[in-house]
Amino acid sequence: MFGCQQVLIKTDFDTEAIIEYLCRESNNLYNCSVYYGRQIWFKAHKIVTGFDLTSEMKTNKHFNAGYASAMQQTCLNVGEAFKSFKQLLAKAKKGDLSQKPKVTNYRKPGGLFTVTYPKRWLKLKDNFIRFPLGNQVKTWFGITDFYLPLPSNLDWAEIKEVRILPRNTCFYAEFVYQQKNEVVNLDQSRVLGIDHGIDNWLTCVSNAGTSFIVDGLHLKSINQWYNKSAASIKEGKPQGFWSNRLAAITEKRNRTMRDAVNKAARIVINHCIENQIGSIVFGWNTGQKDGVNMGKKNNQKFVQIPTAKLKKRIEQLCEQYGIKFIETEESYTSKTSFPDNDVLPKYGEKPDGWKSSGTRISRGLFITAEGIKINADCNGSGNILRKVAAIFKFDLSGVGRGCLSQPKKVRLWTLQKSPRL
Repeated sequence: MFGCQQVLIKTDFDTEAIIEYLCRESNNLYNCSVYYGRQIWFKAHKIVTGFDLTSEMKTNKHFNAGYASAMQQTCLNVGEAFKSFKQLLAKAKKGDLSQKPKVTNYRKPGGLFTVTYPKRWLKLKDNFIRFPLGNQVKTWFGITDFYLPLPSNLDWAEIKEVRILPRNTCFYAEFVYQQKNEVVNLDQSRVLGIDHGIDNWLTCVSNAGTSFIVDGLHLKSINQWYNKSAASIKEGKPQGFWSNRLAAITEKRNRTMRDAVNKAARIVINHCIENQIGSIVFGWNTGQKDGVNMGKKNNQKFVQIPTAKLKKRIEQLCEQYGIKFIETEESYTSKTSFPDNDVLPKYGEKPDGWKSSGTRISRGLFITAEGIKINADCNGSGNILRKVAAIFKFDLSGVGRGCLSQPKKVRLWTLQKSPRL
């Protein structure tokens, strides 16, 4: 299993100019490789491989404009894109896809693309990594290499490759390293149900008698600030307008979202380890981001929050720590009463005359048939557990009234837990 760490590159003007030059040549090489691959597909109906592209591009001026092994990785990236296209075609023929896939397309001309250096061509000197540039660059510019610092929390022996990523006028160094699985001895009969939302980003309830909510209000506020700022800058401008100011606020927003994803996922996994919970059930409806129709404002709030990335990050951490990750559809979980053990139908299979015993009397409050008031999102999380309880034989007797009505709230950036909601 591989992990990666991204570090913002802060360096002198000359080194940044070299990095920008390499990323631009990598983008040009990418488009040249895509052109060749598309022509082979259109004329011979064959899919090229990354090695075919490397062999063909060796005489290309953009290939020789950087270090050969780094430029080879760009060709391999294009090969992977065509390989994915081939696999999607196979699925489309079987009827597993609703839309026909399109052949790999070009990147924006004059743009920037990733530059990847395998470790075998890098050297560490005085805690700085030496990146070679190749003979052609030496002939043209009289430069042989450039240096970037190694992060203090990484072990050079574990590094496998270093990628230089251009994003919104910034450059990041992404260090890919071998990550060892830290399997913890957990009880897989203990399970945590996760219901995602907006104000309450993640609502988690377990059969170990615990519950908590990861706050999403601050994240929503940041997203609203970004949309308002972007709209103000674009006002009166033509379609497709872009500027350094837009790039700066976009990158700031994206960094915050990535940080939120990592923090929220870590909170969930730490809770599982502390409470010996060995299974996680995540409620997720496939395509819900694409087909959502909650109005313009609510769509903006829901779609732009990176919940899919958070789900993927939790799944990755589950693999690392030996926690079973289960994904299930979440239809009718917010309407059904968990304490009353109502029938929980699947999507499109609701029986005629079906009605919940309880009622959702407000945005955050659900009342059962006996008049017991519980948290509405905790009720949804409990029902997500019920979706798979029979299949995986989970005992849900530990999900009591206390954890359904009094979850703790966790704020992402302060990491302070309020006494009760």
